[in-house]
Amino acid sequence: MKLVSIRKLILLLLLISGRSFTQAQEVWTLRQCLDSGLAYNKTLQINRNNIAIGTQREKEAEANLIPKVSINADYKYFFELPTQLMPQNALNPAVPEGQFRSLQFGVPHNLNANVQLAVPLYNPQIYGAIQSAGIATELSQLQYQKAEEQVVYDITTLYYNAQIALNRLAFLDSNMTNTGKLLKLTELLKEQLMAKGSDVSKVKLQSEQLAVQRETVRNKYEQILNLLKLNIGLPPEKELSVTSDVSFRAGQQYVARVNTDISILRKQNDLLNTELNTLNNSQYLPALNLTAMYGTTGFGYDKTPNDFLKFFSNGFAGIQFSWPVFNGTVTQRKINQKKLEKLNNEHLRQLTSDRQKIETENAEKQRETARKTIENVKMQIDLAATIYRETLLQQKQGTAGLTDVLSADNALRESQQNYLNIMIDYLKADLELKRLTGTLKSEN
Repeated sequence: MKLVSIRKLILLLLLISGRSFTQAQEVWTLRQCLDSGLAYNKTLQINRNNIAIGTQREKEAEANLIPKVSINADYKYFFELPTQLMPQNALNPAVPEGQFRSLQFGVPHNLNANVQLAVPLYNPQIYGAIQSAGIATELSQLQYQKAEEQVVYDITTLYYNAQIALNRLAFLDSNMTNTGKLLKLTELLKEQLMAKGSDVSKVKLQSEQLAVQRETVRNKYEQILNLLKLNIGLPPEKELSVTSDVSFRAGQQYVARVNTDISILRKQNDLLNTELNTLNNSQYLPALNLTAMYGTTGFGYDKTPNDFLKFFSNGFAGIQFSWPVFNGTVTQRKINQKKLEKLNNEHLRQLTSDRQKIETENAEKQRETARKTIENVKMQIDLAATIYRETLLQQKQGTAGLTDVLSADNALRESQQNYLNIMIDYLKADLELKRLTGTLKSEN
């Protein structure tokens, strides 16, 4: 008799099991979950907003080159006029030097109104800030890409875990069905005085243990689905299930791309270089601004009969020059800090690159080992199932005892568990390989 493949057996068990709780749930494929997660995942939405924030900061930095215009006005009432000391020999040369007379100048009412214009002609800090803001925006985009990869990784991991739990439920349903049949047979043999009461108790104990295991796996499955819904942006009350068929292309090779972590470190290095150049320029290069002002000044006196209010126009245009000569080595200390940060970035980039190579090699070996083991474990399940059926038939014929049947049943369950474990190892290694080669999004 030709043995039925494991996948077909699992699907058949899921279809005929009366205990199945997924029939009323909507079945989502991995592709559907990934599409939903990339569209509605809250973490990605936050990262998209961060990109928009970076764009606005870049425009803010560029806006510092736009001329600034301001309108200013003020009014002052001097209830005590300012006092100045005037040399007495200014009016009377006969008075010796060093003698002064206090005088109050001005009028009590003073009004000022003007329009001021400031145009930055050259400022190394402004140009450095524009470059830094542009690189920071690119860095935000890379961090969004990193967040996307993490979301794909998390969703895929949860989906695989849900599939494994669903397959484990199918195996448990099959084992519970077998144990139920064995229990009826043992009870029948007991009635015929061909089995002991302890034999019936052993089978009942096994049945109860399977029921507890099934309930545990079922609860675990529900927990995984809840986490999956959270990651793909579905409300908790939404019913969801996954496909039971764990599909993959064994031994698929992935063309390695530039790892996102490496790209982020390179962009951070560019940002550090820009900040370092800005500090160097601001330490030695001057800032140059065009300034202009036009306004009016009013003077008023409110004592009759000499009260008046007169306005006088004033304005100027000029160049403002600022050259930092010495600021107490503050800028030099900042430059030294940036150099050390840049050195740390280069070390971290090299460390990340080396670690990626080692992890990629380990993942390839682990995946290949799991791939070679999967087919052997499938054969073991088929063989264990055959042995169990034959042992059960021998028990009916009186040529095998209950211990033999339970031993065959345990061997079958152990083979099933081994199959699921090795499947988990393969999927984990394959997913890790996709992450390390930068092909998570393109391969899912």
